[in-house]
Amino acid sequence: MGLTAERLVAAAADLADEAGLDHVSISALARRFGVRDASLYSHVRNLQDLRTRLALHAGGELIDRIAVAVAGRAGKEALTAFAGAYRAYALEHPGRYAATQIRVDQTLVAGSPALRRTTEITYGMLRAYGLDEPDLTDAVRLLRATFHGYCVLEAAGGFGAARPVAESWAKAVDALHLTLEHWPREKQSDD
Repeated sequence: MGLTAERLVAAAADLADEAGLDHVSISALARRFGVRDASLYSHVRNLQDLRTRLALHAGGELIDRIAVAVAGRAGKEALTAFAGAYRAYALEHPGRYAATQIRVDQTLVAGSPALRRTTEITYGMLRAYGLDEPDLTDAVRLLRATFHGYCVLEAAGGFGAARPVAESWAKAVDALHLTLEHWPREKQSDD
């Protein structure tokens, strides 16, 4: 069969998009490859290991898409490209996107190239707004909460049809841009 951990993770990503993250299991993957469950345990330790690998895989895909979108851009143009790439990935790959929200043991991801790249690209985009710590962390949290909440609600049909969702998305990104331009800076102590 030529099974590898990478092939299992890719199949898990496809299964997550097709059936939902909750349907990704060792048994479901074994059926997909026409093997017994036990055959997969030489490639992944358990379901948690598989899901951690899936989360890292999907996070890498997401940041790769964002990196291409923001390349050569700054300020509002970069924010709009970042937001658009994020939203498109979440809507096109719902199972993979759900995997990016899995809480992963930080000791496992500390050296992750995808996590490092995510931090570099996100913080780099926000530095164009003149933000430094701790404001950078606060701004990242605001963007993540806004983008995630919007994508989850949109995917669930939670916005109704009163106004096109894409128009509301554009307004939300405009509002984030204005917020970032007028960010309430953390006061530095004179100690």
